[in-house]
This record gives sequence, C-alpha cells and structure tokens, in this order.
Amino acid sequence: MWAAMAKYLLRTKVHQDCFHTLLQVQKSKSIHQKHFSLSKRPWQHSAGTAGAVQTFNTSALIQKVEVLDANQFICVHWEDGSQSLYPPVWLRDNCQCPNCFLHSAKARKLLLENLDVNIEAKDVTLTKQKKVYIIWPDNHTSEFEAEWLKKRCFSEHARAKVQEELFLSEHEYWGSDLQLPTMTLEEVLYCDESAYKWLITLKKVGIVLLTGAAIRQGELLKLEQRIGFLRLTFYGPTWQVQDKMDANNVAYTTEKLSFHTDYPVLQHPPGIQFLHCIKQTSTGGESEVVDGFHVANKLKEQNPQAFQILTSTLVDFTDIGADYCDFSVQAKQRILDVDNKGQVVRINFNNATRDTIFDIPAEKVKPFYTALKDFVLLLNCVENKYSYKMKPGEIVVFDNWRVLHGRLSYQAGTEISRHLEGAYADWDVVMSRLRILQKNVLNRK
Repeated sequence: MWAAMAKYLLRTKVHQDCFHTLLQVQKSKSIHQKHFSLSKRPWQHSAGTAGAVQTFNTSALIQKVEVLDANQFICVHWEDGSQSLYPPVWLRDNCQCPNCFLHSAKARKLLLENLDVNIEAKDVTLTKQKKVYIIWPDNHTSEFEAEWLKKRCFSEHARAKVQEELFLSEHEYWGSDLQLPTMTLEEVLYCDESAYKWLITLKKVGIVLLTGAAIRQGELLKLEQRIGFLRLTFYGPTWQVQDKMDANNVAYTTEKLSFHTDYPVLQHPPGIQFLHCIKQTSTGGESEVVDGFHVANKLKEQNPQAFQILTSTLVDFTDIGADYCDFSVQAKQRILDVDNKGQVVRINFNNATRDTIFDIPAEKVKPFYTALKDFVLLLNCVENKYSYKMKPGEIVVFDNWRVLHGRLSYQAGTEISRHLEGAYADWDVVMSRLRILQKNVLNRK
C-alpha cells in the first residue's frame, strides 16, 4: 500500500513539474548537431492537429430538414448555408436508441439481417432541441443530434476532414536535412501534453529521439506502460542487439546493415520500433535512417515503371530459426504497399530475409531486380539519408512502415562493445493512445 501511495505522490509531483521540465529541455543544448527544437512546435502547425481542434469545438445548428428525391435522401439544411444528404438506410442502420445501439460499448446492436435496405422514412421533423426526429414505417423512432450528423456528413470535404482527424495521415518529409525530434523520456512518461507531442510527431515525422533513459535493460517496458503494450515476436517481448556467436539474425553481428524495414516476413509487420542504446562502440556503429515515403515518391516521379513493378510484385520473405521459441515464417509482400489513391502506406524490404524462392515468371525477374536496385540506390543517395550515433541512455522510436534504418559496421572485440535493446509496437496500439491523449489534452485547453 505504501509503495502504491509513494508512486502516486511521485506521479503527482512530476505532473506538477511537467511544464518546468519542458522549459528546462528547451534551454538545454542538443547532444546532436542536428536537433529538434521544442520552441518550433511543428505539431501545432499540423493540418491533422488543427483539424482535430476544430472538430472538438464544432457547434452545428440546423435550419430545416426535408425529404428529397422520392424519399431517397433526407436533406439537412444547416444555418451556415450548407446542406447534407443522408440515405434513409444509413440513418436506420445507425439509430442511436437503446434498442439499436449499446452506448456503454459504443457498438451497434441492430442486426444487419433485420435491416431493410429499401427503407423510407414515414415522417421526418426537426424538434425544438434542433434534433432530427424520424418515424419509420414500423413506427420505430430515431433521433439524431445535430453535431453527430454534421460530423458524419457525406460530402467529400467533410469525409476528408473526419478521416484526417481519425488517422492523422499528414506527413512531413525529410532527407539529410532532418532535424531529429528530441524529447526527454521523463516528460513523455509523466506528462500527457509531452506524450501527445511525442506521438503526434512520431506520426508526422516518423522518428523521435528520447533522452535520459537509464543505462540498463528494461527501460522500454516503461514506454510499454505508457502506450498500452508491446508486440511479442519470435525474438521475444524485447531483444538484445549485440554481437553473438552463431547469430540467428544479421543484426546480431558487427557487419554493416543496409537500409531495411524489420520483419516483412510477418503478414502484419510491426508498425513501431524502439531501440535503446545501453552501450556504444567507440568507433563505427553509426545509425542511418531514410524517409522511405519521401524516396518512394521520388521514385514514382523519376521512374514510374520501377514504381509500378515494386507496387505490384509479390516478393517472398523467410525467417527460420530459434529464439523466444523456434520458428519457420513465410510471407509474401509487395516492396511498396499503396492505398486506393496510389500513395505509399507501407514499405516491406529486408534484403537479408528476402527468400531465394521467387514466385514470378522468369522473364519478370530481371525487370524486378532493376526496379529494386533503382529504389535502393535512391535510398542511399547522400541527400536522402540521415546519419547519427546513439549514445548510452538514448531511445530512438521510429515508424517501421516508413523509415528504413541501417547501421555501419564496427570492430568485434573480446567483450561486447555495442548493445542496444529493441522492441516493437503496433500502430493500432500507438494510434489508440494518441487519440486518447489528443482528446484529453485538447479538452483541457
């Protein structure tokens, strides 16, 4: 009990000192030549963040409501002069009454097999409380709040705004000019505002450096508690990157690692990677990162044929061995995954685990290699990559779907000269925490 009370008091004190800590960070010198200044606050200039602020503060007032096109649409006229069309089947499917919707779980109870897709409204009125009130043919009634309807407007602009609020898809691209975003581990762990800035920056820029971690294993478990939980893989909940005899992974050697994303051999590769520097070699071992989305966009512009090949060819990946448990993993991935708009949303490339089995016709093999080589050469262009050397006590957190990382070689010794502890998390977990922090932080302002 006393331990729990002490922990609570400590957390309370840290929360009170949060802004003092932020001021101290702003005044301190960066440990890297290129760094991220908290005074610039790029997250406040993010369209995604701004959109979220507007959505939370939106007040919608209805002028009138009517039925259009022989009951095909219910039209809401807003007092700002705009209009929104809602199909009756969608309104009936999303009835918010207790019989149709479980509010404690925010989940639909209405069964789709009981939904009439051709349903029409029997009567539509606007209540004095400015709510849309609908009577259906079976005399079931639905009532919809104005703000609820406004947020779910089907116009292209409204849909784009809500999607940006939900998924925060804006990116800030970079190359060798990266100003590495840097914060302290303590402020991220104990201050919601800082944790929100950490995650929103991670989503936008793709990489953040945290300083001030203890020089021992287990520090990543603190970040696990902050976001929710880590991703368990065949290499364990966390894993130790160091030179090992009979290494079961190329990362556990002293050799150079070319640009790659981790674990494309999994059907759903981890979205976030954490690397905590516990010990650093005196010579060599520098880390390199490259914004894969930025480079993929360049490839699309400069060599559209190569881009088309890498977005359409399924490549076999394999990983066989034993660690946390024995494993034999196989997957097929496109090097570049794109969405329905042709934008790259995930990069799947690890040359070490690319399988010797290649399930394509022989005549397509050389064009694929040519396209992949062009992409790799572009990744390695001086203007595209950023180099830095981690110091003990630093944790780098980056988007494993976007940022390809590598490492320069270093000399092996009789003792371990370089030691990083690594871990993964899924974007689903991180985005969940980001949305919760965003709502809590913005509601306090």
